[in-house]
Order: sequence, then structure tokens, then C-alpha cells
Amino acid sequence: MLKPITIQADQRGLLFHKGSYVKRLLPGTYRYFSWSQHTVAVLNITKPFSVESKDLQLFLQDEELLRELDVVRVQDHEIVVHYEDGQFAQVLKPGVYAYWNLLKKHTFVHTDIRQPELPAGIDRSIIAKLTPYVQCCEIASHELGFLFYDHSLQRELAPGKYYFWKGPVSVLTKTVDLRQQQMDLIGQEIMTEDKVTLRLNFVCQYKIVNPQRVLELKAYDEQIHIQLQLLLREYVGTLKLDELLKQKEDVASFILSRIQEKEDAFGVRFLGAGVKDVILPGEMKDILNTVLLAEKKAQANLLTRREETASTRSLLNTAKLMDENQTLFRLKELEFLEKICDKIGSISVTGGGDLLERLSSLISVNK
Repeated sequence: MLKPITIQADQRGLLFHKGSYVKRLLPGTYRYFSWSQHTVAVLNITKPFSVESKDLQLFLQDEELLRELDVVRVQDHEIVVHYEDGQFAQVLKPGVYAYWNLLKKHTFVHTDIRQPELPAGIDRSIIAKLTPYVQCCEIASHELGFLFYDHSLQRELAPGKYYFWKGPVSVLTKTVDLRQQQMDLIGQEIMTEDKVTLRLNFVCQYKIVNPQRVLELKAYDEQIHIQLQLLLREYVGTLKLDELLKQKEDVASFILSRIQEKEDAFGVRFLGAGVKDVILPGEMKDILNTVLLAEKKAQANLLTRREETASTRSLLNTAKLMDENQTLFRLKELEFLEKICDKIGSISVTGGGDLLERLSSLISVNK
């Protein structure tokens, strides 16, 4: 009894006899006796070449079959990007793959992941589809990057976006900020020469000019911080409290000049420095406030005494002039009479005589 097998135009057949591969079958109808132990595997040529429970190497000996297949071998150190008709299809891991080349054109981009950076042949538009295999690094416009493979420095990275394979090589990028930066020393407790413990808030501006030198230093910002602390203690410890309060600007000038001597060692350029605040202990504040209050009171008393002395001297000069000049004395009397009249509602004078003489006589009587 014959068993018919039909192979469509988009199919190929693989003939087996007693489980062993014999040959490929083109589209058409084939008949085999049921007792002949022939079997046929029908494959869709739009799909990858794959036969269940059979190794691919078994079919690669057939030259006729090979002419209809694209075979790609992916080594352990490779990743292959597979395109079908120019469009991304998939990423191939190590192994051997075969694809029918009858209806579709297959292209493969081999990349050696021992060289981690993605090659130029891979279109950046498909990066999102490669996320499980790729890591990204971004360098901002104000930064300079450094690329390390297995902790070994390779090169500098300009601002931009970079992609690397996740492979056997460890990829690390470090960035250095090239903008002007500020370091604050908050609440530095320092003792002056006269044994007064106070707290200083100090600020320093700097900019990195040698990024590679900065990378060579472990926690370079902490080292700068400690150096500033030491310089502050060195300078403030030689001053008394009163001198420090008068020479705050000199503190900044001294610290800046001394720290600039170490610019090459730190790989930075120090631009400015200053004392923001001098914070005194509570008891010392009370003492200084008392002293300040006493000084202000003494100044006020001095001004008062000066004004009193000037007023007395003025009165004395006036009295002398009136003693020497009766007309001036008379005018002064009239001035006082005018002031009295301004404050009195009515005046009654009895008797004869001139009104002005009578008023004058009243004042003379009172005197």
C-alpha cells in the first residue's frame, strides 16, 4: 500500500530511511510503501532550518541542501546580529544555525565581544532591542570620561553616549566634573592663641584642570578638605580672638595662597576662598555683648558731656556780651517778653506809664 506525501511550494522535505537522512525533497507529491520504513520531515522554508531530535551537522554533508541554506557559526567569544531582508531579526548566541535562503535574504554581523565597544556596523536604531546584551554609558557636556577594561585605563571619552557588549571583559567608565565647584567647611572647631574655642564656616572654590591626576588620587575632594582644615588651624591658632575678628579677610588670603601651592598635586586650580561665619560660644557672646554695651554707653556719656560743655560755654559767652552791651541786654529782655506774651491769654496793667516799662519793671521785681 502506497502512502502519498505532498510538499508545497514554500516547503522542503527531508527523506529518512530507518531514521537515517537520505536526501532533500523538492515541492511535489511522493509515494512510499507503508512497509518501506521511509519517513519524510516537511519544513517551512520561511522558518529557521530545524529538525526535532536531529543534530544540524547531520544535514550539512548534503551539498544540494547546503545550496539552499545559509549556515552561520557563532563562536564562544562572538555575538551575531541576524537581519532578514535588511531588518533586524534576532541576536544569535554561540552555536550553529541554518536558514533557508529561498524566500528571504539573510545577513549576519559578527562582533567579537572581547572588544567590548559596539562596532560601527551595528545601527544605533536597534540598540533598544539589544538591551539584554548591551550596557550604555553617557558622558555629560560638562564632564570628561575615562574608559577602563578590566580596570585598565584605555582612553578618554568626550561627551556623548557609548555602548558596550556585556561580555567577558569588565567595562567601567569614570567621569570627572569640569565645572567650577565649591567646598564648604562647616562648623570647624578651632582654638585661638588666647585659648578661645570657636567655630568657623569656610568656603573654597576650585576647578579641575588635570582630570587624570584627579583619578589617580583616592577621594581627592576629601584630601582637599583635610588640607584646608590643617591650614585653618595653622593660621587661626596664631591669632588672638580680637585679632581674628579684625582680620577675617586676611585668613582667606593666607589659606588661598597656601593651598594654591598644592594645585599640581591635586590637579585643580583654586579660584577663591573666604570666611563665611565666625561662631562664638554662648558665654563668649555674652561677654562681648557686655563689653560692646559698656563701650557704647561710655561713648554716649562722652557725647553728652561734650554737648553740656558746649551749651554752658555758649551761655557764658552770651552773658558776657549782655554785661558789656546794655542794648543787647534790652533786646534779650524783649525777646523773653515776647515769649511770655505768647503763653499768656491776657495781661492787666494798672497805673500810668509806658506799657513796655511797666512789664520790664515786673520782670525786674521778680529778679
